[in-house]
Amino acid sequence: MAEIDIRFATPSDLDFVKQDGYIPAEVVKRKIEWQEVLVASKDTTLVGYLRLEYLWSLVPYIALIYVTPEHRRQGVGITMLHFVEEFLRNRGFNVLYSSSQANEAEPQTWHRRAGFEECGIISGINAGGVGEVFFRKWLK
Repeated sequence: MAEIDIRFATPSDLDFVKQDGYIPAEVVKRKIEWQEVLVASKDTTLVGYLRLEYLWSLVPYIALIYVTPEHRRQGVGITMLHFVEEFLRNRGFNVLYSSSQANEAEPQTWHRRAGFEECGIISGINAGGVGEVFFRKWLK
């Protein structure tokens, strides 16, 4: 099995890391410049990305983790998580937040297995009135 390489995204990765369409390409470009987007690759093929946000410009939050369907369940997401945890620890952060829609059992299980603990919910925030479950992980 090919090794998973993680690095910060560069402008040449824009087409890959904007494909989810949740935020405008101009915002993704800025996030790349600010080292808020990671990419995962196997050999030379991009297989996933992670986008960071900072709540109140201070609190790190995983806004999105995406892994291409054919590379899921192969450790790509957890490898990106470990990279971002180390990056944040080295910058003095002691906590990382993330979330998942309330109707998404599989991502919630992934968060718990990765060491996150549930810390709240916002009801009805997503399309169709679906809530968002929030998770916290202490960076020790």
